[in-house]
Amino acid sequence: MRYADETGPDGAAPGTQRSSRRSFIRSTSAGVTAVALGASVTAAAGPPAQAAEEAAPGARRGTRPLAVTPACSGHETPASIEGPLFKPNSPERSDLITPAIQGVRLDLNGVVYDTSCKPLPETLIEFWQCDQNGDYDTSGFSLRGHQYTDSRGAYRLRTIIPRDYWGRWGQRAPHIHTQVQASGGPVLLTQLYFPDTTQAYGRDFAALNAADRLLNRACTIRLTGPEGDRYTGAFDFVITTTV
Repeated sequence: MRYADETGPDGAAPGTQRSSRRSFIRSTSAGVTAVALGASVTAAAGPPAQAAEEAAPGARRGTRPLAVTPACSGHETPASIEGPLFKPNSPERSDLITPAIQGVRLDLNGVVYDTSCKPLPETLIEFWQCDQNGDYDTSGFSLRGHQYTDSRGAYRLRTIIPRDYWGRWGQRAPHIHTQVQASGGPVLLTQLYFPDTTQAYGRDFAALNAADRLLNRACTIRLTGPEGDRYTGAFDFVITTTV
């Protein structure tokens, strides 16, 4: 699927970005969006993961513990563009799988930290992505949802690995859009990517990743599997909490 008008924060429809985010915030004070587009597009790598530093809090029982990805170094998770396909008023849910979704399953877990590596409970996380065919649902809320981290700052997401598609920036590698915000803090907009070795839909993830102009390796999900037709992944966010 080709999306010709994929744009960054300055190219979004007037009022779309701020008003859509505000509809989910539980805080009485509004956050201010802080998206470092230039840094996210040009950065090629971020803080390295530290192997087996900490198991993902939401990992399924019986699976091998996953290292924190990326390790909490105190550096904010790199930002990226929002794109034109965000929709406000998504349902609050952690399971995005519906009967119509037939892709390669992904169970994603992680923790949201502040820049001093303190876990952040009640942090808003929004997820949206395309399906196994590279299509976004623009009429409903398939593969869209938001949730809040638990008392340990942890989140869990049940979804699928998305497929690549063509947009304004060329062929996009498979990715999951996210926006993360502590109450009253600025919004982090970013995109999560997949390792070169990922196996899904017969696609060459290494080639797709290498060709994507927006991809930031620091935002790569750590995967284990596949086991059957399912991956388990981990990614931890580091965000600022003050404007």
